[in-house]
Amino acid sequence: MSTSERTLRITVAALMRACGETQTTLAVGLHITQGQVSRKQRGQAAWSLGDIDRLSAHYGIPVPDLLCGPTHAVQKLSPLRIAAVVGGSQEVITV
Repeated sequence: MSTSERTLRITVAALMRACGETQTTLAVGLHITQGQVSRKQRGQAAWSLGDIDRLSAHYGIPVPDLLCGPTHAVQKLSPLRIAAVVGGSQEVITV
């Protein structure tokens, strides 16, 4: 596996976390299945050039910025895409 492939997987994970997305919501945005996202993120399938174009459109980040690594890509996100709680959602649990 190339360093570029690993970097892209880490970048996608960082973008998903920053946007509060699950594999399922990303899959809907990319018009693929959750299973395909899972395989790509585990390195069992490669992200294609078409996938990269769709990731770029989905996150509103130009392809070169998407390929510069997770920190750079997350910094390029529109503030409107950043989740209120990065990495998840808050729940109120009453006791």
